[in-house]
Amino acid sequence: MSIIYILIPIAILFVLIAIGVFFWAVKSEQFSDLNKQGHSILFEDDKEQHKKSND
Repeated sequence: MSIIYILIPIAILFVLIAIGVFFWAVKSEQFSDLNKQGHSILFEDDKEQHKKSND
């Protein structure tokens, strides 16, 4: 039963850290363009091939 006095503060600390990381990500605009990374993966090879063909 005494372990619960240790686990509850640790759980609260983890929740506060998670909330802090979430608000930091929102503040630094990590979620502003969700499609950019998906498109860059698909079209990255096209840019490299275009550069090689111009050289």
